[in-house]
Amino acid sequence: MAYKPQVNIVAVVDVIGALSGGTLLNGNLCMMDNGDHDSRGQGTPHLCTVVRPGQVVQWTVLAVDLQTPVEIRNITFLGPDGEATPTERLSGNGDGDKLDLAHWAGTVPLSLTPGTPHKYRLELQMYEGARSVLHVDSPALMGA
Repeated sequence: MAYKPQVNIVAVVDVIGALSGGTLLNGNLCMMDNGDHDSRGQGTPHLCTVVRPGQVVQWTVLAVDLQTPVEIRNITFLGPDGEATPTERLSGNGDGDKLDLAHWAGTVPLSLTPGTPHKYRLELQMYEGARSVLHVDSPALMGA
């Protein structure tokens, strides 16, 4: 069976709800993918996308209200202890003060353990200010 060379993950955010509640949970974040396999948690912030080593994964973020800005600030893979794993960190444009990242992409490492979810922190920035950056640690990639 031929597999797609790329899996797309879309995160749809209710920016006003997220900023008002101070969370991306409680219905403020919906994630889905177009992978070849049946990913778990479609439509929730707990999406577990099934991927194959060497496949490209692209994340896209969209606001429910198209006039409210939301950008991907960072994606960091987490170790078994829930802490960030610096060696598996994806980087954006490197300028945290000037964000224009609606898309992020990375390649699934060949060493990805099949059947084990690898959680990541999806960090989003909405507007500016002290409470403008929110994250979730619930999504994951899982090797097929």
